[in-house]
Amino acid sequence: MTKDRTKINYKPLWKLLIDRNMTRVDLRKKTLIARSTMDKMVNNEYVALEVLVRICMALNCSIDEIIEIERENGGTVNG
Repeated sequence: MTKDRTKINYKPLWKLLIDRNMTRVDLRKKTLIARSTMDKMVNNEYVALEVLVRICMALNCSIDEIIEIERENGGTVNG
């Protein structure tokens, strides 16, 4: 049995920020996220769950509204 490799992307978060007329800088200031962490998110790298929770709390949303899970075979799974 082969395991699919998964990857996180933050496209839903960037879309949510646009819908709420917020910039990434606004989000960073509101959540006190380090610039390096924001850079990781821009590059679709993993960040700590605590960071994602802080974003959800600040934006009053659920985790499936800010991340997408991509499988290596090209499919996506939300949340």
